[in-house]
Amino acid sequence: MSSTGADYVAVVTELLAKLPAQQEKEIAAAADLLAAALSAGGVVNAFGSGHSEAIAMEIAGRAGGLVPTNRLTLRDLVIFGGEPPSVLQDPELERDPRIARRVYELAPVAPQDVFVIISSSGVNGCVVELAGLVKERGHGLIALTSLQHSRAVPARHPSGRKLFELADVVLDNGAPRGDSVLELPGGGSFGAVSTITSALLAQLMVAGTVSRLLAAGQAPPVYLSANIPEGDAHNQALEARYAGRIRRGA
Repeated sequence: MSSTGADYVAVVTELLAKLPAQQEKEIAAAADLLAAALSAGGVVNAFGSGHSEAIAMEIAGRAGGLVPTNRLTLRDLVIFGGEPPSVLQDPELERDPRIARRVYELAPVAPQDVFVIISSSGVNGCVVELAGLVKERGHGLIALTSLQHSRAVPARHPSGRKLFELADVVLDNGAPRGDSVLELPGGGSFGAVSTITSALLAQLMVAGTVSRLLAAGQAPPVYLSANIPEGDAHNQALEARYAGRIRRGA
C-alpha cells in the first residue's frame, strides 16, 4: 500500500463503514448493560491508559455524553491517592498489575456500577488485573479492544489472560496488530486507527444507552456543552443528583 493521506482516509472510511454492522449485536449488548446500570442508580466507570484514555474521555464527562460517568486514570494514584508525581514517570506503570486494585479502591464505586475498560492491545497487567477485579466484585464489564492485536501477542498478566477473555461484552475496534495501517518501504507501518474506530464504538454505545432510557420513559442524564449559555446550569443540576458518585476536573 502506498503511503498517502488519501490511502489512510480510504482505510479509515472502510473501517468506519463496516464496524457498526459487524458489531451490531455487541453494541446493543453494551447499551443494554449501561442502561440497566443507570436505571438502577449506577455510574459508568471508564478506564484507559496511554492513548486509550482518549476513549475514556469520550465516555465520561463530555458534551452530548452521559452525566453519571467517571474517568478512572493512572493519575488517580497521585490526585486521590497521595503518591508522588514521579510515580507517573515509570514507563512500565500500565504493565504493573498491582496498580489496578489501588485505582479501583480510590474510585467512588458502588455495587450497581458498570465498567468500560479500553485497551487496544488488551494485554497489559493493569487493565487485565482491573478487569478481573471488576468481575470479582460483581460489576458488568465492557471491553473495547482490538481482537486481532490481542490474539496475536502474548499476555503480560501473570494469569496469562487478556482483557477480552474477562469481559461480559467485547467491542472490537477492528485495528490490526500494531494499530497502524500504512506500510513503510523498509518495513513497519504508520497511520494508527484504533482511536478513531474506538471513538465511534463508544459513541454508538452511548447513543444506544440513551435510546433505551427514552424507550423506558426515563429522561437521559446528558450533558450540554459548557460553551453554550444554558450549559452550566443544566449540567450542574444533573451533576447534583450524583453528588459523591462522580468526580470532575481530574
